Amino acid sequence: MNDYLKSAEEVILEQQTTENGLSAKTAEERLLKFGKNKLAEAKKTPLIVRFLKELADPMIIILLAAAAVSGVTAAYANESFTDVFIILAVVIINAVLGVYQESKAEKAIAALQEMTAATSKVLRDGMMRMVKSEDLVPGDVVLLEAGDAVPADARIIESASLKVEEAALTGESVPVSKKTDTLTVKEGEKDVPLGDRKNMIYMGSTVVYGRGKAIVTGTGMQTEMGKIADALAKAEDGQTPLQLKLGQLSKVLSVLVLGICVFIFGFNLFKAYPDLSGTTLIDTFMVAVSLAVAAIPEGLATVVTIVLSIGVTNMSKRNAVIRKLTAVETLGCAQIICSDKTGTLTQNRMTVVEHAGDDETLLAKAMALCSDAELDEKNEATGEPTECALVNYAYSLSMPKPQLKAELPRVTEAPFDSMRKMMSTVHKQADGSYIQYTKGAPDEVLKRCVSYWNGSEVLPLDDSRRAEILGQNKAFADRALRVLCAAFRVHGNTLPDNAPESLEQSLVYIGLTGMIDPVRPEVKAAIAECREAGIRPVMITGDHKDTAVAIAKDLGMIESADEALTGAQLNEIDDDTFAKTIQNYSVYARVQPEHKVRIVNAWRKNGKITAMTGDGVNDAPSIKNADIGVGMGITGTDVTKNVADMVLADDNFATIVSAVEEGRRIYDNIRKAIQFLLSSNLSEVVAIFMATLFGFVILKPVHLLWINLITDTFPALALGMEPAEENVMKRAPRNPKEGIFAGGLGFSIVYQGILVAVLTVAAYLIGHYIEAGVWEFTNSPDGMTMAFLTMSMAEMFHSFNMRSRKESIFTIKKQNKFLWGAMLLSLLLTTAVIYLPGISDAFEFTHISFVEYIVALGLAFLVIPIVELIKWIVRSIERRKHEN
Repeated sequence: MNDYLKSAEEVILEQQTTENGLSAKTAEERLLKFGKNKLAEAKKTPLIVRFLKELADPMIIILLAAAAVSGVTAAYANESFTDVFIILAVVIINAVLGVYQESKAEKAIAALQEMTAATSKVLRDGMMRMVKSEDLVPGDVVLLEAGDAVPADARIIESASLKVEEAALTGESVPVSKKTDTLTVKEGEKDVPLGDRKNMIYMGSTVVYGRGKAIVTGTGMQTEMGKIADALAKAEDGQTPLQLKLGQLSKVLSVLVLGICVFIFGFNLFKAYPDLSGTTLIDTFMVAVSLAVAAIPEGLATVVTIVLSIGVTNMSKRNAVIRKLTAVETLGCAQIICSDKTGTLTQNRMTVVEHAGDDETLLAKAMALCSDAELDEKNEATGEPTECALVNYAYSLSMPKPQLKAELPRVTEAPFDSMRKMMSTVHKQADGSYIQYTKGAPDEVLKRCVSYWNGSEVLPLDDSRRAEILGQNKAFADRALRVLCAAFRVHGNTLPDNAPESLEQSLVYIGLTGMIDPVRPEVKAAIAECREAGIRPVMITGDHKDTAVAIAKDLGMIESADEALTGAQLNEIDDDTFAKTIQNYSVYARVQPEHKVRIVNAWRKNGKITAMTGDGVNDAPSIKNADIGVGMGITGTDVTKNVADMVLADDNFATIVSAVEEGRRIYDNIRKAIQFLLSSNLSEVVAIFMATLFGFVILKPVHLLWINLITDTFPALALGMEPAEENVMKRAPRNPKEGIFAGGLGFSIVYQGILVAVLTVAAYLIGHYIEAGVWEFTNSPDGMTMAFLTMSMAEMFHSFNMRSRKESIFTIKKQNKFLWGAMLLSLLLTTAVIYLPGISDAFEFTHISFVEYIVALGLAFLVIPIVELIKWIVRSIERRKHEN
């Protein structure tokens, strides 16, 4: 497929065609042989299979187990199956949402197909015909002009100032001038980079200027676009760190639940032996069921999903549209952000930022008139990006193009040619004379200049002045500016011949313009914030190395050009060596799609959570391979958006950093919710276990299910709304291999669970004493009611402890109104269950006295000062360690 290394004649011979195209019969035969010029469609997973896969998630299995346990409890106690229906509703909603969010692969392929041109102009039997693009075959000769979508990969055999926009495929921001010359591989390189294949055109690109003729060399999956489609189909979605940790947690909880149930069932049977009646077996089984209900955090999966959904809403308000819930959490542990340059780090708008010469007004006028870009009714430039920059430059100096055209109408021209590297236009002046403006590559234009304009008169262009101009040109070029030179020539009242060799001589030098796609003003601060947060930004672009290095230095991403690598250099490095040396590079230039995938995979091989941003089709495979794929909402193709986990509505790198901050906040809050729910469940397990050992019933399964699904869920959700802690972006990203219980979380869950259990048992004993006047471990309606109230409200008060896992809650400046609302709601619902007739009977509660009510609440409140004391002790120990 290296047709760019062959001459046009060799390609014609190899494809067994002619410059006048194929015959209709031959084209029909080849269509049967090679197939349609279409990308392969992705295999679709049946809807029922997707749904069942969602149900196979460990957290969903735990919810189903909870439903089964609740059903057994309801059947045994002849109670309502409402709890079962609630849990099943949650399971079904989660599964439906999951199925809805899946299907990115087929959407991506479909979008790729939509990018191909619907019809194409080809030569068949020596005549120009319009045919469906999907019917093109190798050997067809296609005719192209400005505005045409390139329908297949083809070798150019004729070019008239042909320019093609290839940004979607190569990432290069400037249209590429195409030629027919045979290319050669540079010394030290193995191949010609995709962006440098000037004699080839590729499916998915667009002609923006000129016209041309080309021989089709690849169709369908044999095109560069086909390679990308194939890579998309093969790429697999990996699990996020949170998914992995929750999966591990689910397995641990499942084993724990089973172990506890078996142990308690066996323990009770041993105690009851030899009295093993049917009633004893059922009672023993119900105790085991109680422990199962206590151990299963029924609301955990729901809470995590809702907290992530809330995060999605918050991010959308900050221009980050999340397509996959788990992407929110993954962003929070991002260690590497691989970003496209054009449009993300820069403004995606070529802009004149420097000029040289003695008359800026004349310079801007010459540049604007000697271009084909125009200003529309909104005063926005339209046309080729470089020429748009020149028209905008003149407009900024109060010289709109329509006004200039009215004053100096164009009468003839010598269009741009890649061999001459310049163009000239001739304009009629008010006095009837003609003036010519020429713009182009400084070296070429200066060769034709014999004098220069100093702002008031024409002076001879001597060697010293010429050297000074060339020095200015080099200074601009060293800063990676795209430099153009302008000159003029007065022709008197006779319209000159428009032949380039006649026009472009004896010119008067005016000046130079230096332009670049400038960086977004907010990106530099965002990159500094990234570094402070321990995140490494990496630039990957299809532009030239000099441009990439200049932008990266300006943004503070690198200090030296040694930290930049080209695609050609990357080809010389094997995967293992690259994985070991990837830390040395932060900029990649002139890359191809496969290079981006290699870069992402190398970082992931180093154990780094990697985000990849991009807008073009060429970015799609690497975006899908990354831990977190980020597409561009404005300039991004549908392909990129469909495979991305997150889409930036404003195409702004700074938005990614904001999303990372939000991701860290959300993960912190999820851990707080997990700690809260598991410590609550542990308190229930410990309380039930203690009561079982001493032979009394402290709480029944329905009580535990109420606490888990109602009382615990609201504060857990409220914790998900907790504002970010002040140091959230001043700490290093967490280690993705770090377990959920890392950082002392496991210890906190254990001691806090035991604490709440002890307070609950104490409430039971006090209630029994108030009711019976004795301290003993026997069944007590008052004791059970007080235990229920204490456990419910202790867990509610404990949720306030979770606002910060280490800091005192009394030092937090921002309030969480949702948590206060959850506490009030929990208190009302718990009180209603105890005192409302009918409901309290169903729960087998007694209407405890006011004193008992206050005592139970007081015991529950003790969880706050006790946890505060332990936090203070832990902070003191850590401070001393740090001081030593």
